[in-house]
Amino acid sequence: MIERQRLKQILSLGLPIIGGMLSQSLLNLVDAAMVGHLGETSLAGVGIGSYANFMAIALVMGLGAGVQALVARRRGEGRADEIAAPLNAGLLIALCLALPLMLLCWSFARPIIALLTTDAAVQQIGGEYFEWRVLAVFAVGMNFAFRGYWNGSHRSGVYMRTLVIMHVTNVLISYSLIHGLFGLPRMGAPGSGLGTTLALYLGSLIYAVQTWRSANHQGFLSRWPSRGEVSRMLRLSLPNSVQQFFFATGITALFWIIGQVGTAELAVAHVLINLALFLILPAIGLGMAATTLVSQSLGAEDFDSAHRWGWEVVKVAAIGLALLGAPFWLVPELILRLFVSDPALIELGSWPLRLTGLGMVIDATALVLTQALLGAGANRTVMTVSLGNQWLFFLPLAYLLGPVLGHGLLAIWSLQILQRGLASTIFAVMWQRRDWTRIQL
Repeated sequence: MIERQRLKQILSLGLPIIGGMLSQSLLNLVDAAMVGHLGETSLAGVGIGSYANFMAIALVMGLGAGVQALVARRRGEGRADEIAAPLNAGLLIALCLALPLMLLCWSFARPIIALLTTDAAVQQIGGEYFEWRVLAVFAVGMNFAFRGYWNGSHRSGVYMRTLVIMHVTNVLISYSLIHGLFGLPRMGAPGSGLGTTLALYLGSLIYAVQTWRSANHQGFLSRWPSRGEVSRMLRLSLPNSVQQFFFATGITALFWIIGQVGTAELAVAHVLINLALFLILPAIGLGMAATTLVSQSLGAEDFDSAHRWGWEVVKVAAIGLALLGAPFWLVPELILRLFVSDPALIELGSWPLRLTGLGMVIDATALVLTQALLGAGANRTVMTVSLGNQWLFFLPLAYLLGPVLGHGLLAIWSLQILQRGLASTIFAVMWQRRDWTRIQL
């Protein structure tokens, strides 16, 4: 059993992050619902564009974990006037990485999308959508750095409130641009890409104003980051960014594999992946709470407490995933009708959605301990295990079972259960060995 005080700490830190994560996941589902009723071609196009954009922003997403781990470690060490210094380094790195990446991806958006699908109509929609979304890479980098600061300093409620405002704005703008409301141009499915980009920059502005007001005395924008601070941030963030990039590339490769099976499968897969994220993101949110709790305990050299935090957060996540996943395997058809109206698509996605609901509990250990190990600074080890599991095990077998042997979407989705079980086992063994307690940040 988890002690009441420790459970309270987990929930007080984790619930605001979960709220923000759920709002992000719900936004993706709302986008899928808005576009899904325009037809399977629009849904497939936005899906292709979304996963191509995921690959681009993944290279700056590691900043969140790096900033959070260092902020929590400085807090545990009692260095109050340096708590915001890692944020300065994170924002500088975000700027240097994002600007060339935005220019490169925007210039080659159409050829990139053409590599992912041969359907001309899907290429057109996906290319336009990707062009708009990739303009927000810098905003994503800033937002992840700010998120790391607020979560690492035990004020995750700021992150949740900002994310909710940003996502509500996204829904309003995107829906208006899709349908041409309030005098705006009717852009169709690509309008959701422009709406998301505008909302992301609004979120960056809100984060910057709030941080300036409350963190100036902690070193926020008071001086340029030193070479050592930038080097330390790169050492923590780059492995996680590389992991996120190859994870995103793997999701895109999975989308391409499913596209070889058929366009209908591709459209359903976009909905299924977003529904899976609805379950994954709250668990990652709890894992981010573990990042802060583990890193702060290590800063205070309380290694036993750090080890307990990991397992206790796993228990909370497993219970939460079981509750959230129940409707997915009990009434999958009802859930799918919210996004697609074609009975054939609903039938195609029902059993994969059932497996999604059942399999997420198995994944709780990997989802939480991945973040806990990032808090301990074991970024390279996490990257190696995650990428090996995805690229050496799952994707080759998915291609073999799907396009080569012709077993279809259900076989590919079933394989994910095995992948999640393998990942959870490996991370559990790593956590028990406690080699991560010797890492210095």
